Amino acid sequence: MNDPIGDMLTRIRNAQMRGKSTVITPASKLRAWVLDVLADEGYIRGYEKTTGENGHPALEISLKYYEGTPVIRELKRVSKPGRRVYMGVNDIPQVRQGLGVSIVSTPKGVMSDANARSNNVGGEVLCTVF
Repeated sequence: MNDPIGDMLTRIRNAQMRGKSTVITPASKLRAWVLDVLADEGYIRGYEKTTGENGHPALEISLKYYEGTPVIRELKRVSKPGRRVYMGVNDIPQVRQGLGVSIVSTPKGVMSDANARSNNVGGEVLCTVF
């Protein structure tokens, strides 16, 4: 697999289109950090570490719905393996005039765009959520 973050985001999008309550994705530290940001911002209920098929570690993500519609309306991958996107603290984009969130991988860890601005750090923009 070349793009594990893109794979996880696609799994979340597909599960929400089908109305699933949970989705399972292979486990990694970076995926868990991105899920921590999504949970802190209120886009998912949370996640648990489990063992998936063949005994490999996996993450079971609990998706969030409001009145039958998914809370996450749009989930886009920004920085891809073929084209990395790095931005300074002043260039980090606001998603929908601050209604959405950009998830940024910084030297101080994976955080939302607002936290990156408050900590005065830039980094790789992983994805945007609205």
